[in-house]
Amino acid sequence: MTPDRGAPTRAPLTAPVVKCLVWDLDDTLWDGVVLENDDPEPFPEALETLSALDKRGILHAAASRSEHTAVTRHLTERGLDDWFCAVQVGWGAKSAALRRIAETLNIGLDTLAFVDNDPAERAEVEATLPMVRCYPADEVGRLPDRGEFQPEQVTEEASRRRALYRTEWRRREAEEEFGEDRQAFLASLGLVMRLRPATEDDLSRASELTVRTHQLNSTGLTYDADELRALSVSPEHQVRVARLSDRFGDYGIIGLAVTELTPTDSVLRLMLMSCRVASRGVGGVLLNHLVREALAEGRRPVAHFVPTDVNRNMLVTLRFAGYRPVATEDGHMVLAVDRDRPAPEHHSHTRVITGAE
Repeated sequence: MTPDRGAPTRAPLTAPVVKCLVWDLDDTLWDGVVLENDDPEPFPEALETLSALDKRGILHAAASRSEHTAVTRHLTERGLDDWFCAVQVGWGAKSAALRRIAETLNIGLDTLAFVDNDPAERAEVEATLPMVRCYPADEVGRLPDRGEFQPEQVTEEASRRRALYRTEWRRREAEEEFGEDRQAFLASLGLVMRLRPATEDDLSRASELTVRTHQLNSTGLTYDADELRALSVSPEHQVRVARLSDRFGDYGIIGLAVTELTPTDSVLRLMLMSCRVASRGVGGVLLNHLVREALAEGRRPVAHFVPTDVNRNMLVTLRFAGYRPVATEDGHMVLAVDRDRPAPEHHSHTRVITGAE
């Protein structure tokens, strides 16, 4: 690799941990250029970084200026294709490719990192997408040592993240077969949500969700495993996780609800749903279940909401579930469901199963 040392540019100090590393391919992942009739081998340090980050639950994608068929054939022949959850190959701007990758994976641009041997390509991304952290190719072997590539926790769920996203890729292919008939596609999935009290084995994953999930997140509160453990044994609280599956397989634990119980109210202190399943509408399914449960127990459903730059969809989901603003408390918007006029139940393609597995 051509020496070209440099630090990531313009990444804010509060930038989240990287969720996906996007690789240039020629002279970055492998030693040579596919279209120059090379048969380039991957750099050993690149393979080590692919493996190290994958074990931490950090995804990999590719953005290459080249011919699509030639690149994908080379990835397959070299046994590299399985590492990548999204591949963008063409002659357009790398920033446009990164946007499409973020959309495909349904993650924020500020959780992407980009590595490329070409300083001009990095400069284009830096100018267009300043929230994306960029690195020269000769830094590849050192990326796993950087703090932004080190999640606070590495859960069993994290170690399976690549497989979960590649399964989602197959779901997207199936969805394309249904064209614009989205409801028919959702009905075909056979979605099942299992909602149950969090167990000791779930606490690390539940804590990870509070750190990683921003879009469908009611308050942005983060909890470590010890805090969730204390709440889960408190008679005044409920900590529950939601797991989703369909005909393609298991999505894993994708949701968390932390509820405070009072004599009169069921107060949702935190509700979140992984961005991976935002398009399935299951955030509303979980909220509707929590509302019905609270009403059946004689409690008023209450939720706290803290607006951020990215969680407006969470407020919309709360409103559709019947929550209406009633007060402001310590910077929180407090919403509640009128027990005499709850929102009508919406038809859902998701079956909810409750209780311990």
